[in-house]
This record gives sequence, structure tokens and C-alpha cells, in this order.
Amino acid sequence: MTGTGEQVLFWVLGPISVLAALGLLFAKKAVHAAIGMALVMINLGVFYIANQADFLGIIQIFVYTGAVMMLFLFVLMLVGVDSSDSLVETLKGQKVASLLLALGLGVMVFLAIGKVAFPPMKGLDSVNAGTGNVTGVANLIFGQYVWVFEITSALLITAALGAMVLAHRERIGERPSQRTWSERRIRENRNVAGLPAPGVYARHNAVDTPALLPDGTPSQLSVSRVLNAREQVITPVRHVESEHDIEHEIEEGRDR
Repeated sequence: MTGTGEQVLFWVLGPISVLAALGLLFAKKAVHAAIGMALVMINLGVFYIANQADFLGIIQIFVYTGAVMMLFLFVLMLVGVDSSDSLVETLKGQKVASLLLALGLGVMVFLAIGKVAFPPMKGLDSVNAGTGNVTGVANLIFGQYVWVFEITSALLITAALGAMVLAHRERIGERPSQRTWSERRIRENRNVAGLPAPGVYARHNAVDTPALLPDGTPSQLSVSRVLNAREQVITPVRHVESEHDIEHEIEEGRDR
């Protein structure tokens, strides 16, 4: 980046990218971390476009930000993340080993970057005037770096399969049927009519709004435990107050 406009663009988006990356590391909620990562990816696409790498910039925004990050957000919304899961350490000593490996990787990267010698910048004018971005990237991926590209693809597929294996839970017993659940509720005389749905009698049909019992108290059974752990449950107090106001207005109208 040599122009004044490009320098201004870099110094504006650079700090934003750093703050978004820090938000990815220190955000308490997974959705906020994903949004920070999406912001970093969008800024990277803008940097590519500013450096005349139009193809890389558009692919960065469309593929990674538009597809991968949205898929990640949808998975988080569908599966949900319970805050109590992060407190359970499934592998003993993994935190210490992770810190040591991260420290070693940081030292290696620092030493490698310290020995790098950058030649004078040539820009992409000659590439764009000749073969172009798409052809140049294709020649590198499927020519000089074809084996590196294939090995990286294999690593990504292996990581995806490993994530699915780790996320899979074996069922210990037989899955109870609807008839079994009904018989159990009748036998125990608890929730015979079924659990209340969110938003019932609450004037707000949403999963984060607990149902109201006949006496006006909220039912905790109507809200997912994930939302309770995240403290994202909306209190129905204002709905109860609005019901009381309506009843009071009706009584006043009758008295008149």
C-alpha cells in the first residue's frame, strides 16, 4: 500500500481487525466470538482488494464470511452452547499441554518472522495485465503448490471428521418412546398434560420467554436449560403487569 488513501484504509481497519481478533479470544459468548471472526475476515477481504488482489478479496468475503461463518452461526443457534460444558475437562492436563504448545509455536513464529527478508514490492499490475488473478491463483494452487493444497485439504477433512466423532454421544440405554414418556408422566402424576411451551400466556411467543402458570408465575420448565445457563431468559413481569392493567380497566368499566 503506497497511496495515501490505502494508508488511511489500513490504519482505520487495522485497529478494528485487532480489536475483533481480541474479541474472538476473550468473548464469553460463542456467537460474539463468531461475529468478531467474521469482522476480521471482512477486513482481510478489503485488504486484498486494496492490494489489487480482487479475486482473493471477493472469495474471502463470499466464501469464508458469507458461507463458513454463517454456517458456524447457524450451528451454534441450532445446537446451543451450555456454559457448564466448558467447565468440564475431559482430558487431564490438556490445559497445561495447550499452553506449552502455544508458547512453543509463538516462539517459533517469532524467530521465523525475525529472519524474513522482504524484497522490494512489485505490486500486481503486471499480473493483472497478463494472466490475471484467477489464472495466477490457479497456476499456483494446481501447479507449484498442488501437494501442499491437497495435504491441507486432507487435514481439514480429518479435522471435520474428528469434530464429528468428538461431538457424537453414544446412547447408553434405549431411547424412550412417546408412549413411555406418557406412561411415566401419568404414573408420577407430574406434567400429565405435557410441559408448557415457551410464551404461553406471556404475550410474547419466543423461546426465551417462559410460560406463565394460571397464578401468573413463570414456569422454568418451559425454557431451555441452555438459555438459563446463559442468563438470556426474558422475565415476563411486564406481561403480568399488562394483564393486571387490562383487568383493572375492565373492572373500572363495569363499575361505571
